[in-house]
Amino acid sequence: MVQETFDPAWLQAFELVLRRCAVQPGDTVAVLAESQSRPVLVQLAQLASARMGARAFTLTLPTPFRPGLPPIRSTGASDALQGIAPAVAALAASTLVVDCTVEGLMHAPELPTILQGGARVLYVSNEHPEALARLAPSDDGSMESRVKAHVKRLRGAQSMRVTSPTGTNLTISLEGAAAGGNWGYTTKPGTITHWPGGLALAFPKAGSVNGRLVLAPGDVNLTFKRYIEQPITLTVESDYVARIEGSGVDAELMRSYIAAWGDREAYAVSHVGYGLNPAARWDSMALYDKRDFNGTELRAFEGNFLYSTGANEVAGRHTLGHFDLPLRGCTIELDGSVVVDAGKVLG
Repeated sequence: MVQETFDPAWLQAFELVLRRCAVQPGDTVAVLAESQSRPVLVQLAQLASARMGARAFTLTLPTPFRPGLPPIRSTGASDALQGIAPAVAALAASTLVVDCTVEGLMHAPELPTILQGGARVLYVSNEHPEALARLAPSDDGSMESRVKAHVKRLRGAQSMRVTSPTGTNLTISLEGAAAGGNWGYTTKPGTITHWPGGLALAFPKAGSVNGRLVLAPGDVNLTFKRYIEQPITLTVESDYVARIEGSGVDAELMRSYIAAWGDREAYAVSHVGYGLNPAARWDSMALYDKRDFNGTELRAFEGNFLYSTGANEVAGRHTLGHFDLPLRGCTIELDGSVVVDAGKVLG
């Protein structure tokens, strides 16, 4: 599917997710958009809210342009709000914010104020609506239970170790880390989730990550929306990528983009975690044009190890440079107990 003309199945998916977010008649639903938002997602959010009897309004802001900086991709930190106090106050006073910004509010500086106001936030990933409908959460609650169980394990663990046949060998301290996850909807005031869901992750405190990360053919650089074709080895020392080794264009692109920020924090770890969604497909990126694909599905496909560089509030680091790197075939241990065995989730 390549057209974004209206499809009833997409509206049904939006209504399903809003129901899972416990939207009731009379609730205030804010649809947050920017000038570069995907129009069909904004329209579907508006229509679904109206059909459920919510009091909905749309807040559209201009997409900022930042001259002199590299293109910003895959950050999860929309800068559309620009700290505009009346806009932030309107969102904070809403029952639900349907976030249709391009990058999403997950790491936006305004998010804490919005959540403290009691709003809950649903980030609709900037995907073609066909992908969103295909990955709408089920009504049986199984994904919620699964993610919560793995988040509990992350919160109770002191360490994570990640290995692979291609040479990955990372040690990660989870002491003092902030662990969380999402399953594609939220009902609790003051929380945020994203659709598609199915991911458990942790933001380690400073100085927690060391070792070697090997990106093998078929692994993914979601910032570039590109499958890795030639191996890349990242040497990580006290959270920071100290060396990017590899002879192919994949390594050259990574070295070039990360250096363009001129910011040491772009080399540091943002978060680590693993995908838990059996409906998400590793091969889906090959089936969409880049403009139709944001890549949340590949963050969530079952058994992937997700390593990300960039902003990490727990470690006190802030930067616009960001890489999301889902790896296949890894073994993940928590305190020596295997939770993902060669890309297969256990338990």
